Order: sequence, then structure tokens, then C-alpha cells
Amino acid sequence: MRFRFVPALVCLALILTAPLSGPANAGIRVIVNDTPITDYDISQRARLITLTQKKSASVAKREAEEELVDDHVKLAEAERVGISVGQSEIDNAFNNIARNVKMSPSQLSSALRQGGVQPETLKARLKAQLAWNRVLSSRFSGKIEVDESDIIAALKKSDQEERQTSVEYDLKRVIVVVPKSSSGGFKSKRQKESNQIRAAFNGCDNAGSVLGQYSEVVMQPIGRRLETELPEDVREEIKALEPGNLTKPSATPVGYEMIAVCGKREIESDIALRTELENELRAKEGQSQSRRYLMEVRRRSSIIYR
Repeated sequence: MRFRFVPALVCLALILTAPLSGPANAGIRVIVNDTPITDYDISQRARLITLTQKKSASVAKREAEEELVDDHVKLAEAERVGISVGQSEIDNAFNNIARNVKMSPSQLSSALRQGGVQPETLKARLKAQLAWNRVLSSRFSGKIEVDESDIIAALKKSDQEERQTSVEYDLKRVIVVVPKSSSGGFKSKRQKESNQIRAAFNGCDNAGSVLGQYSEVVMQPIGRRLETELPEDVREEIKALEPGNLTKPSATPVGYEMIAVCGKREIESDIALRTELENELRAKEGQSQSRRYLMEVRRRSSIIYR
């Protein structure tokens, strides 16, 4: 069966590019840390750039050469700091891309070949990308800071209409204690009791009359939390509850836990917008640090153009 090189592959523009060792007699254009980049490697990368980014052949060729140099530099730096990428990781990344464009891995391979690109080209590019991401994570983890003044400046520039109300919740935690050494039967009994408590619960002020019917049940205050501060695993469930209700029981190391929504109110706050802007600024700073680091690594590398 033949497969067309579908437009969906355009979304792979930034990742479907990778060096591939060409024929032994291919001309060598660049040597990076004793590793050659050949005419064949450059033509593969340039073809992908032309295909996915609609750039002219001359522009694609120039960009291809520098991107390949960057890939070799990144892989060398990863090796220097003791980071490696296994073949299974590369294959998984390749398979994920195929899934994202609604293809099987074999269909993606066929589509690439029809576009004049060997599948190994993509896999080599993925290897460099995975390695570099791991290098960056190791080097900058927890070190990307954003100045408060930059956040305030970004808030001032934003449209005032974006500053909407946020919901604040008053929460408490209900724990139905289950000792670690408990039998399976006892755990099942406590889970059943947790569901009974949830069904009978009718508000935090009246919680004592319900919880007092069961042994080893603890209620702890969590406090007031904005909707953006809610734990991701229960955020949607809490947002769907009216005050006076409990979330579904979830197993924890100490027993079955439920969160009680004791109250909620709308308040004027720019916290959601602030969080969004802070994340954008942090991402930009991360990209900037990545570029500076790459330039530093390139300066330390041996790059010979022929």
C-alpha cells in the first residue's frame, strides 16, 4: 500500500531533521570534534527544511549545515557530561510522532521515504534533541528565575479585560485511617466506610455528627486555596463540587483521603494571568539560557569548515 506525504507532517518542521551518514564517497563539508558532516547529510537536512518549512533551496542548505553542526555539538556535550540516549527512547519518540500525525511507525517511515528522507534521519535528529533536553535539565533544573519587576511589567502591558475573577476554596482533608499492616479485608471495609461518609456528608459545620459514627477518622484543615493552586489530580473534581461535599476517596499511605469543600467564593485576582505570564517569561528565559549554553559549547568545540 502506498501512502501520501500528508500535510500533517508539516507540524514536524522543527524535529524531522537529522544527520544521516551518507555514501562513503560523499564530500565532507564540516568536521565537528573529528566527526564529519557530508554533502549527503546536508542534502537530507536541507530537503526536510524545504519540504516542511517551504524555504528556498539556498536558504535550506545554509540552515541545514548549521543545524547539523549544532546536533553534533549537542551530542558531544551530552557525552562529556555522561548523558546517553538509548535506542528504545529514540524509537518511542519516533512512535509518538507517528501517533500524533495519526500514522503507524511504518506508515510514517513510508511517508518520509516518499518525501526523499530516510527514517534514520528523523531518529538521529531525535537522539540529539533528547540528549540536549536532558543536558539542559541537568544544568538548569531549578535555576530558571524570573524577576518580579519583569512580571509586574508584563501585567501592566496586558489587557485589563484579561484580569478576571478567580475562585477561592476553603478546604479540609478527611482521612479514614488504615494502618499499613491491615489486611485486605479491613482495607475493603474502610473503603466502604469512606464511601458511606461521602454519601452522608452535608457540610463542614456538621461534619462531627457524620464522622463520629466511625472510628479512626481525622479531619484536618487545608485552608483557602485559589483554583490555580488546587492539586492537578483533583482540581476538576473540586471545581465541580458545591460547598458541603466531599471528593471521591483516594488511597494514600495513611488510608483513604477525601477533600471537603467547606466554601468557595469569587474574588478579583490576576493570579491566573500572572501565572500564565510568569510561565511565558520563564520559558523565554529557558530558551535564552539554552542558546547561550549552546554558543559556549560551540566555542569549546573543534569545528572545521572545508
